[in-house]
Amino acid sequence: MEEERERIEQKLRQRYLGEPRRREGEEGKPRLDRDTMALRVAREFEDGMVVNLGIGIPTLCVNFIPAGRQILFHTENGALGFGPIASPEEVDIDLVNAGGQFVTPKTGMSFFSHDESFAMIRGGRIDVCVLGGMQVSERGDLANWLLPERGIGSIGGAMDLAFGAKKLIVVMEHTTLDGKPKILDKCSYELTAPRCVDLIVTDIAVIGVTEEGLVLKEVAPGWSAEEVQALTEPKLKLAPDLKEIELM
Repeated sequence: MEEERERIEQKLRQRYLGEPRRREGEEGKPRLDRDTMALRVAREFEDGMVVNLGIGIPTLCVNFIPAGRQILFHTENGALGFGPIASPEEVDIDLVNAGGQFVTPKTGMSFFSHDESFAMIRGGRIDVCVLGGMQVSERGDLANWLLPERGIGSIGGAMDLAFGAKKLIVVMEHTTLDGKPKILDKCSYELTAPRCVDLIVTDIAVIGVTEEGLVLKEVAPGWSAEEVQALTEPKLKLAPDLKEIELM
């Protein structure tokens, strides 16, 4: 039994430790790394919010909450109010988020059943949800659960979260590994949900989704609006206060 627990623990420890693969055209133009993208997303969280973090980059956001700001993190598998991702020394194999990562306990956190967790989601109790994305369309459609070319995918709780959260942020790399845009006129993959995305944070830009179209709000250091547009299929509108991404 102890050997089995150790095997599971080791597998979960390694699940998200792989380095992201290099994308074509990255040699000369630096992009934000995953931690920095998560840091930028975390700036959207306001004191007292209930926030759900999807698998992958979104789970990193829990590590970047400013001191003094109280955020209640929710996970579909039945916990509310947990702390940052656990270090190897802090690992408790029974305290795992929906992404399979070990998290730390916090005073006041609560546990509940799977059905109660989804009742919170479907009842509109989640202020912000952060999900990863494979494709986002000009009108805010999200595709993030199925890769047709590989024939694999799992919808998980993403469909409920996309519809149930008051605000949906998608964080992802701006392009595919071969340099093709992931922000498209129309998604070619199966949708998770239509017209659900409010904000897109990528490794080169922050883009708002509005009724009038996509609005470029911030660009990564060293990037111009024209360079971001060249890697984006829909036409971007420029925010009047367009600026470089601020992380502090």
